[in-house]
Amino acid sequence: MNNVLQKYLPERAIESCLDLIKKTGVNLKIVNERVTRHGDYRRMPNGMHQITVNANLNKYRFLITLIHEIAHLVAFEKYGRTIKPHGAEWKRIFQYLMLPFIRPEIFPTQLLPLLANHFKNPKASSSTDARLSIALKHFDEQQTNRTYVFEVPQGSIFRIHNGKLYKKGNRRVKRYECVEVATGRMYLFQPNAEVELVFE
Repeated sequence: MNNVLQKYLPERAIESCLDLIKKTGVNLKIVNERVTRHGDYRRMPNGMHQITVNANLNKYRFLITLIHEIAHLVAFEKYGRTIKPHGAEWKRIFQYLMLPFIRPEIFPTQLLPLLANHFKNPKASSSTDARLSIALKHFDEQQTNRTYVFEVPQGSIFRIHNGKLYKKGNRRVKRYECVEVATGRMYLFQPNAEVELVFE
């Protein structure tokens, strides 16, 4: 497992992550990319715990995702299945488990203040924290020809991962109103949603 994790985690985080994996008895599976999620946790019918994490994540996002999912396991074990998946109990455990990793030996210094801010009140996904998500994307190996919704000019048409087309509208507090071209229905997009500009 150590050799496998070297490919996916920052070097100084491997030992602590291995300890957490052993302590929780989780079966970690590294899987092909899923567009809708970075990872997930489930308790199997046989009582075993399984965590999956996408193989295409950069080392820093992989680490955050792995700890995020381990926090689900620990929260459910400690508080039972009636808690909210991303409620107060999970947040406290995620903060506690993540704290030892938020240091310059593991994360680049430019990410540390963003991580510190994010973990004051961690969200269901690091992708919903636009500033952190954009900063993490700078460490992706494959830079795509995609752009972010906040960069797309208002009134422009863009395409998302499933091929659907949208027209960008006004900003509403944090998110953007975008109308699906085919149906005329309005959807709200996070500013850091990755899209492909079709025409301005």
